[in-house]
Amino acid sequence: MTVKASPMRLDPSDETIQAGPISIRFLVTGEDSNGSIAVFEFYVPAGQRRLAPAHSHDHYEETIYGLDGVITFTVDDIPIDVGPGQTLCIPRGAVHRFDNNGRTDVKGFCAVTPAGLGPDFFREAAAIYDEAKAGPPDRAKLTDLMRRNNITPAIPPPAV
Repeated sequence: MTVKASPMRLDPSDETIQAGPISIRFLVTGEDSNGSIAVFEFYVPAGQRRLAPAHSHDHYEETIYGLDGVITFTVDDIPIDVGPGQTLCIPRGAVHRFDNNGRTDVKGFCAVTPAGLGPDFFREAAAIYDEAKAGPPDRAKLTDLMRRNNITPAIPPPAV
C-alpha cells in the first residue's frame, strides 16, 4: 500500500474564525493529520463569561495550554484556572465550560485528539453569533449545532 505524502508546510490550516467575541485560529485540522489531531489557538477577551453552554464530548479529549492571561475551565463542577505554561486535559465525557473572569485577555492553545472538532463547527457558530448582532446567540441553534457535532449540552440544573 502506498500512502501519498502531502507537502510539508507550517500552519497547514491557518484560518481565523471570529465567533462572537472569541477568535479561533486553526493551525491543523483532521484533514491535515489523517484524523489524529486538530490544533487551534483561541483568544477570549477580558471579562467574557458564559459564552457557550456547559457540554461534554465522548469521542475526543480536549487539551488546553495557557499562553497569556488566565482562563477558568469548570470541569465536572470544579473550577480550574489555566495560566501561561499550564496544561489541562479534559477527558471524554467530562462536563465543562470556560470563562475569562479576569481583566486580562486570554490566549491559549487547544489540541483535540483524535480530531473530532474542526473549523466547520466554528464557522457555523460564528454565523449564529453574527445573526444575534449584539444580543445573546440563539440557544436552540447552538444546541442543535453542538448535537450535530457530537457535543452533548449539559442539562441545566432545575430552578430553585
